[in-house]
Amino acid sequence: MDFQTAVKTCIAKYTDFTGRASRSEFWWFFLAQFGVLVVTGLIHEYVYFIAALALLLPALAVGVRRLHDIGKSGWFLLLSIIPLINLVLIYFFVQPSQPESNAYGEPPSA
Repeated sequence: MDFQTAVKTCIAKYTDFTGRASRSEFWWFFLAQFGVLVVTGLIHEYVYFIAALALLLPALAVGVRRLHDIGKSGWFLLLSIIPLINLVLIYFFVQPSQPESNAYGEPPSA
């Protein structure tokens, strides 16, 4: 999945916490979100705050779908609120997709 497709998919599925998201979809959206937040942070703190709020729900949704892709529950995303333990999430996010179907659906196409 390329950068533009990943960002469009994540924005379009901003309330879809079901299904699966490929590793490339997650990381391309993460890169786009990081870039937007850096640029808006340089502009003004209010613009940054608005951008962060606008990207919060899509980021949560793609994180849950990424966890589903490796066969984990989306509730593991709550580990992100615990300092140092949230490193486990990074480990989960870099894992390859399960090639077969799992409880969360068919593997992503790209």
